[in-house]
Amino acid sequence: MAGGLGLRELGGTGLKISSLGFGGSPLGNLFGSVKEEDAIASVHEAARLGINFFDVSPYYGDTLAETVLGKALKSIPIPREDYVLSTKCGRYGSGFDFSAERVTKSVDESLQRLNVTYVDLIHCHDIEFGSLDQIVTETVPALQKLKDAGKVRHIGISGLPLNAFRYVLDRVPKGSVEVVLSYCHYSLNDTSLLEIVPYLQEKGIGIISASPLSMGLLSGQTPPEWHPAPSELKVACNKAIEVCKAQGKSIAKLALQYAMRNHDIATTLVGMNSIEQVQENVKAAIEVEQGAKYDEELLKEVEKVLQPVKNLTWSSGRDENN
Repeated sequence: MAGGLGLRELGGTGLKISSLGFGGSPLGNLFGSVKEEDAIASVHEAARLGINFFDVSPYYGDTLAETVLGKALKSIPIPREDYVLSTKCGRYGSGFDFSAERVTKSVDESLQRLNVTYVDLIHCHDIEFGSLDQIVTETVPALQKLKDAGKVRHIGISGLPLNAFRYVLDRVPKGSVEVVLSYCHYSLNDTSLLEIVPYLQEKGIGIISASPLSMGLLSGQTPPEWHPAPSELKVACNKAIEVCKAQGKSIAKLALQYAMRNHDIATTLVGMNSIEQVQENVKAAIEVEQGAKYDEELLKEVEKVLQPVKNLTWSSGRDENN
Protein backbone atom coordinates (compact mmCIF):
# COMPACT_ATOMS: atom_id res chain seq x y z
CA MET A 1 0.00 0.00 0.00
CA ALA A 2 1.22 3.50 -0.76
CA GLY A 3 3.11 5.03 2.12
CA GLY A 4 3.89 1.71 3.75
CA LEU A 5 0.82 1.48 5.96
CA GLY A 6 -0.27 -2.08 6.61
CA LEU A 7 -3.78 -3.44 6.17
CA ARG A 8 -5.50 -5.46 8.87
CA GLU A 9 -8.66 -7.54 8.68
CA LEU A 10 -11.67 -6.13 10.49
CA GLY A 11 -13.04 -9.17 12.26
CA GLY A 12 -15.20 -11.28 9.98
CA THR A 13 -16.40 -8.42 7.77
CA GLY A 14 -14.00 -9.15 4.93
CA LEU A 15 -12.88 -5.53 5.07
CA LYS A 16 -9.16 -4.77 5.15
CA ILE A 17 -8.43 -1.40 6.68
CA SER A 18 -5.31 0.64 7.29
CA SER A 19 -3.75 0.21 10.71
CA LEU A 20 -4.13 3.98 11.17
CA GLY A 21 -7.61 5.36 10.64
CA PHE A 22 -8.73 8.93 9.95
CA GLY A 23 -10.99 10.17 12.73
CA GLY A 24 -13.36 12.83 11.45
CA SER A 25 -14.43 14.52 14.68
CA PRO A 26 -12.01 17.48 14.27
CA LEU A 27 -13.71 18.26 10.93
CA GLY A 28 -16.70 19.29 13.04
CA ASN A 29 -14.58 21.81 14.96
CA LEU A 30 -14.74 19.73 18.15
CA PHE A 31 -11.14 20.58 19.00
CA GLY A 32 -11.00 24.12 17.63
CA SER A 33 -11.95 25.88 14.43
CA VAL A 34 -10.68 24.31 11.19
CA LYS A 35 -10.77 25.94 7.76
CA GLU A 36 -12.73 23.87 5.28
CA GLU A 37 -9.91 23.87 2.74
CA ASP A 38 -7.48 22.60 5.40
CA ALA A 39 -9.90 19.86 6.43
CA ILE A 40 -10.37 18.72 2.83
CA ALA A 41 -6.63 18.80 2.22
CA SER A 42 -6.04 16.62 5.28
CA VAL A 43 -8.46 13.98 3.96
CA HIS A 44 -6.77 13.97 0.56
CA GLU A 45 -3.31 13.74 2.12
CA ALA A 46 -4.44 10.83 4.28
CA ALA A 47 -5.64 8.95 1.21
CA ARG A 48 -2.43 9.77 -0.68
CA LEU A 49 -0.32 8.37 2.15
CA GLY A 50 -2.21 5.11 2.43
CA ILE A 51 -4.99 5.66 4.96
CA ASN A 52 -8.08 3.91 3.59
CA PHE A 53 -10.39 4.08 6.62
CA PHE A 54 -12.40 7.22 7.33
CA ASP A 55 -14.77 7.51 10.28
CA VAL A 56 -17.26 10.27 11.05
CA SER A 57 -20.66 10.92 12.65
CA PRO A 58 -23.61 13.29 12.18
CA TYR A 59 -23.03 14.28 15.81
CA TYR A 60 -19.60 15.82 15.15
CA GLY A 61 -20.24 19.52 14.74
CA ASP A 62 -23.98 18.87 14.31
CA THR A 63 -23.50 17.39 10.78
CA LEU A 64 -20.58 19.72 9.87
CA ALA A 65 -17.98 16.94 9.92
CA GLU A 66 -20.02 14.73 7.59
CA THR A 67 -20.64 17.65 5.25
CA VAL A 68 -16.95 18.57 5.05
CA LEU A 69 -15.88 14.95 4.64
CA GLY A 70 -18.46 14.57 1.89
CA LYS A 71 -16.93 17.50 0.02
CA ALA A 72 -13.50 15.92 0.40
CA LEU A 73 -14.73 12.56 -0.88
CA LYS A 74 -15.99 14.16 -4.09
CA SER A 75 -12.39 14.58 -5.22
CA ILE A 76 -10.54 12.02 -3.09
CA PRO A 77 -7.59 10.59 -5.08
CA ILE A 78 -8.68 6.94 -4.77
CA PRO A 79 -11.72 5.08 -6.17
CA ARG A 80 -14.75 4.51 -3.92
CA GLU A 81 -14.11 0.79 -3.71
CA ASP A 82 -10.60 1.42 -2.38
CA TYR A 83 -11.58 3.22 0.81
CA VAL A 84 -13.73 2.16 3.76
CA LEU A 85 -16.22 4.71 5.03
CA SER A 86 -17.78 4.58 8.46
CA THR A 87 -20.42 6.82 10.01
CA LYS A 88 -22.84 6.56 12.90
CA CYS A 89 -26.46 6.97 13.90
CA GLY A 90 -28.43 7.55 17.08
CA ARG A 91 -26.53 10.56 18.45
CA TYR A 92 -27.15 14.04 17.14
CA GLY A 93 -26.67 17.64 18.18
CA SER A 94 -30.21 17.53 19.52
CA GLY A 95 -29.63 14.41 21.63
CA PHE A 96 -30.12 10.66 21.27
CA ASP A 97 -32.70 8.76 19.26
CA PHE A 98 -32.15 5.08 18.49
CA SER A 99 -35.66 4.47 17.16
CA ALA A 100 -36.00 2.55 13.92
CA GLU A 101 -37.61 5.52 12.20
CA ARG A 102 -34.87 7.96 13.18
CA VAL A 103 -31.86 5.76 12.40
CA THR A 104 -33.35 4.85 9.03
CA LYS A 105 -33.78 8.52 8.18
CA SER A 106 -30.34 9.25 9.63
CA VAL A 107 -28.59 6.89 7.24
CA ASP A 108 -30.27 8.49 4.24
CA GLU A 109 -29.24 11.93 5.49
CA SER A 110 -25.65 10.78 6.01
CA LEU A 111 -25.43 9.30 2.52
CA GLN A 112 -26.56 12.61 1.09
CA ARG A 113 -24.05 14.63 3.12
CA LEU A 114 -21.22 12.22 2.33
CA ASN A 115 -22.02 12.12 -1.39
CA VAL A 116 -22.01 8.31 -1.52
CA THR A 117 -24.60 5.61 -2.24
CA TYR A 118 -23.54 3.38 0.65
CA VAL A 119 -21.37 3.34 3.75
CA ASP A 120 -19.20 0.36 4.54
CA LEU A 121 -19.90 0.56 8.26
CA ILE A 122 -22.68 2.09 10.35
CA HIS A 123 -22.27 2.34 14.11
CA CYS A 124 -24.93 2.88 16.74
CA HIS A 125 -23.27 5.90 18.35
CA ASP A 126 -22.57 5.81 22.10
CA ILE A 127 -25.13 3.15 22.93
CA GLU A 128 -24.78 3.70 26.69
CA PHE A 129 -26.92 6.84 26.40
CA GLY A 130 -29.91 4.85 25.21
CA SER A 131 -31.81 1.73 26.13
CA LEU A 132 -29.60 -1.25 25.32
CA ASP A 133 -32.72 -3.36 24.91
CA GLN A 134 -33.95 -0.93 22.27
CA ILE A 135 -30.59 -1.24 20.48
CA VAL A 136 -31.09 -5.03 20.43
CA THR A 137 -34.78 -5.21 19.52
CA GLU A 138 -35.28 -2.10 17.35
CA THR A 139 -32.10 -0.34 16.20
CA VAL A 140 -30.07 -3.29 14.96
CA PRO A 141 -33.06 -4.83 13.08
CA ALA A 142 -33.68 -1.46 11.40
CA LEU A 143 -30.04 -1.26 10.33
CA GLN A 144 -30.25 -4.83 9.07
CA LYS A 145 -33.01 -3.73 6.70
CA LEU A 146 -30.75 -0.95 5.43
CA LYS A 147 -28.02 -3.53 4.97
CA ASP A 148 -30.39 -5.69 2.94
CA ALA A 149 -31.16 -2.59 0.83
CA GLY A 150 -27.44 -2.04 0.15
CA LYS A 151 -27.20 1.29 1.93
CA VAL A 152 -24.86 -0.05 4.61
CA ARG A 153 -22.47 -2.99 4.33
CA HIS A 154 -21.77 -3.80 7.98
CA ILE A 155 -23.18 -2.91 11.41
CA GLY A 156 -21.28 -1.90 14.53
CA ILE A 157 -21.76 -0.39 17.98
CA SER A 158 -19.72 2.28 19.73
CA GLY A 159 -19.46 3.55 23.27
CA LEU A 160 -17.31 4.04 26.34
CA PRO A 161 -18.46 1.43 28.91
CA LEU A 162 -17.15 -1.97 27.85
CA ASN A 163 -19.98 -3.76 29.66
CA ALA A 164 -22.47 -2.27 27.19
CA PHE A 165 -20.80 -4.16 24.34
CA ARG A 166 -21.22 -7.49 26.11
CA TYR A 167 -24.87 -6.77 26.89
CA VAL A 168 -25.75 -6.11 23.27
CA LEU A 169 -23.56 -8.76 21.65
CA ASP A 170 -24.96 -11.47 23.93
CA ARG A 171 -28.51 -10.64 22.79
CA VAL A 172 -28.44 -9.82 19.08
CA PRO A 173 -28.55 -12.55 16.42
CA LYS A 174 -25.11 -13.93 15.65
CA GLY A 175 -23.41 -11.96 12.90
CA SER A 176 -25.83 -9.03 12.95
CA VAL A 177 -23.35 -6.80 14.79
CA GLU A 178 -19.86 -7.29 13.38
CA VAL A 179 -17.74 -4.48 14.82
CA VAL A 180 -17.20 -2.56 18.04
CA LEU A 181 -15.65 0.89 18.22
CA SER A 182 -14.12 1.47 21.63
CA TYR A 183 -12.50 4.71 22.67
CA CYS A 184 -10.14 5.77 25.47
CA HIS A 185 -9.62 2.15 26.54
CA TYR A 186 -6.40 1.34 24.74
CA SER A 187 -3.83 4.00 25.51
CA LEU A 188 -0.86 4.62 27.78
CA ASN A 189 -3.15 5.27 30.73
CA ASP A 190 -5.91 2.74 30.04
CA THR A 191 -5.63 -0.75 28.52
CA SER A 192 -8.91 -2.15 29.83
CA LEU A 193 -10.00 -2.99 26.27
CA LEU A 194 -7.66 -6.00 26.51
CA GLU A 195 -10.00 -7.54 29.08
CA ILE A 196 -12.69 -8.16 26.44
CA VAL A 197 -10.50 -8.89 23.40
CA PRO A 198 -10.76 -12.71 23.80
CA TYR A 199 -14.55 -12.41 24.15
CA LEU A 200 -14.79 -10.26 21.01
CA GLN A 201 -12.50 -12.54 19.02
CA GLU A 202 -14.56 -15.57 20.00
CA LYS A 203 -17.60 -13.85 18.51
CA GLY A 204 -15.70 -12.82 15.38
CA ILE A 205 -16.12 -9.13 16.17
CA GLY A 206 -13.80 -6.60 14.53
CA ILE A 207 -12.15 -4.19 16.95
CA ILE A 208 -11.61 -0.49 16.30
CA SER A 209 -9.88 1.59 18.96
CA ALA A 210 -10.20 5.37 18.99
CA SER A 211 -8.62 8.15 21.02
CA PRO A 212 -5.16 6.70 21.71
CA LEU A 213 -4.40 10.17 23.09
CA SER A 214 -7.34 9.84 25.52
CA MET A 215 -9.32 12.65 23.87
CA GLY A 216 -6.43 15.05 24.23
CA LEU A 217 -5.05 14.12 27.66
CA LEU A 218 -1.92 12.75 25.99
CA SER A 219 -1.68 15.20 23.11
CA GLY A 220 0.86 17.43 24.79
CA GLN A 221 -1.63 20.27 24.59
CA THR A 222 -4.24 21.45 27.07
CA PRO A 223 -7.29 19.16 26.73
CA PRO A 224 -10.65 20.74 25.92
CA GLU A 225 -12.60 22.20 28.85
CA TRP A 226 -15.40 19.69 28.36
CA HIS A 227 -13.09 16.71 28.94
CA PRO A 228 -14.85 14.41 31.46
CA ALA A 229 -11.75 12.81 33.01
CA PRO A 230 -11.41 13.01 36.81
CA SER A 231 -8.89 15.57 38.05
CA GLU A 232 -6.36 13.00 39.28
CA LEU A 233 -6.17 11.50 35.78
CA LYS A 234 -5.62 14.91 34.21
CA VAL A 235 -2.86 15.68 36.73
CA ALA A 236 -1.10 12.37 36.08
CA CYS A 237 -1.27 12.83 32.31
CA ASN A 238 0.22 16.33 32.68
CA LYS A 239 3.09 14.82 34.66
CA ALA A 240 3.64 12.23 31.94
CA ILE A 241 3.73 15.00 29.34
CA GLU A 242 6.41 16.82 31.34
CA VAL A 243 8.49 13.63 31.57
CA CYS A 244 8.51 13.43 27.79
CA LYS A 245 9.16 17.13 27.30
CA ALA A 246 12.16 16.95 29.62
CA GLN A 247 13.71 14.46 27.20
CA GLY A 248 12.67 16.35 24.10
CA LYS A 249 10.19 13.64 23.14
CA SER A 250 6.55 13.75 22.00
CA ILE A 251 4.09 11.96 24.26
CA ALA A 252 1.58 12.02 21.41
CA LYS A 253 3.90 9.98 19.19
CA LEU A 254 4.72 7.60 22.04
CA ALA A 255 1.02 7.11 22.79
CA LEU A 256 0.08 6.50 19.15
CA GLN A 257 2.86 3.98 18.58
CA TYR A 258 2.05 2.22 21.82
CA ALA A 259 -1.56 1.78 20.72
CA MET A 260 -0.77 0.67 17.19
CA ARG A 261 1.58 -2.16 18.08
CA ASN A 262 -1.33 -4.41 19.12
CA HIS A 263 -2.44 -6.37 16.05
CA ASP A 264 -5.60 -7.63 17.76
CA ILE A 265 -6.92 -4.14 17.06
CA ALA A 266 -7.73 -3.67 13.38
CA THR A 267 -7.20 0.07 13.31
CA THR A 268 -6.43 2.93 15.65
CA LEU A 269 -8.56 5.98 14.91
CA VAL A 270 -6.89 9.36 15.33
CA GLY A 271 -8.59 12.70 14.81
CA MET A 272 -6.79 14.77 12.17
CA ASN A 273 -7.45 18.15 10.63
CA SER A 274 -4.28 19.28 8.86
CA ILE A 275 -1.77 17.96 6.36
CA GLU A 276 0.95 18.23 9.00
CA GLN A 277 -0.98 16.10 11.50
CA VAL A 278 -1.63 13.47 8.86
CA GLN A 279 2.03 13.33 7.85
CA GLU A 280 3.26 13.08 11.44
CA ASN A 281 0.79 10.33 12.32
CA VAL A 282 1.45 8.31 9.18
CA LYS A 283 5.20 8.57 9.74
CA ALA A 284 4.77 7.30 13.31
CA ALA A 285 2.48 4.50 12.12
CA ILE A 286 4.90 3.36 9.42
CA GLU A 287 7.67 3.18 12.00
CA VAL A 288 5.51 0.72 13.94
CA GLU A 289 4.75 -1.28 10.78
CA GLN A 290 8.47 -1.51 10.05
CA GLY A 291 9.23 -2.76 13.55
CA ALA A 292 11.01 0.32 14.79
CA LYS A 293 11.67 0.33 18.53
CA TYR A 294 10.60 3.33 20.50
CA ASP A 295 12.27 4.49 23.68
CA GLU A 296 11.52 1.67 26.12
CA GLU A 297 13.11 3.54 29.02
CA LEU A 298 10.92 6.56 28.38
CA LEU A 299 7.89 4.28 28.14
CA LYS A 300 8.73 2.79 31.53
CA GLU A 301 9.03 6.26 33.08
CA VAL A 302 5.68 7.33 31.62
CA GLU A 303 3.97 4.12 32.71
CA LYS A 304 5.33 4.60 36.23
CA VAL A 305 3.82 8.08 36.40
CA LEU A 306 0.48 6.81 35.10
CA GLN A 307 0.36 3.62 37.19
CA PRO A 308 -1.63 5.18 40.10
CA VAL A 309 -4.43 6.08 37.65
CA LYS A 310 -4.13 3.05 35.33
CA ASN A 311 -7.52 2.19 33.82
CA LEU A 312 -9.19 5.04 35.70
CA THR A 313 -12.13 6.14 33.57
CA TRP A 314 -15.36 8.08 33.97
CA SER A 315 -19.06 7.37 33.82
CA SER A 316 -20.81 7.79 30.49
CA GLY A 317 -24.50 7.57 29.64
CA ARG A 318 -27.10 5.88 31.79
CA ASP A 319 -25.95 4.56 35.16
CA GLU A 320 -27.24 1.06 34.43
CA ASN A 321 -25.10 0.85 31.31
CA ASN A 322 -21.80 1.49 33.08
